[in-house]
Amino acid sequence: MIKIANYFKESYKELTEKVTWPTWPQLQQSTMIVLAATIVITFVVLGMDTAIGNALKLFYNQLY
Repeated sequence: MIKIANYFKESYKELTEKVTWPTWPQLQQSTMIVLAATIVITFVVLGMDTAIGNALKLFYNQLY
């Protein structure tokens, strides 16, 4: 039980004293980068899905 208590004490100390948290402007910048990347990747996947779907429709229409 002492090991578990020490683990939680050390974890709390690490979070409050040793971890360097980002500043508010850094956090906002990182959030905007992630949001922009998510939007770009979403449109790339949408384009690929649409292109492959249209190609398969064309292929199946040629067969049947």
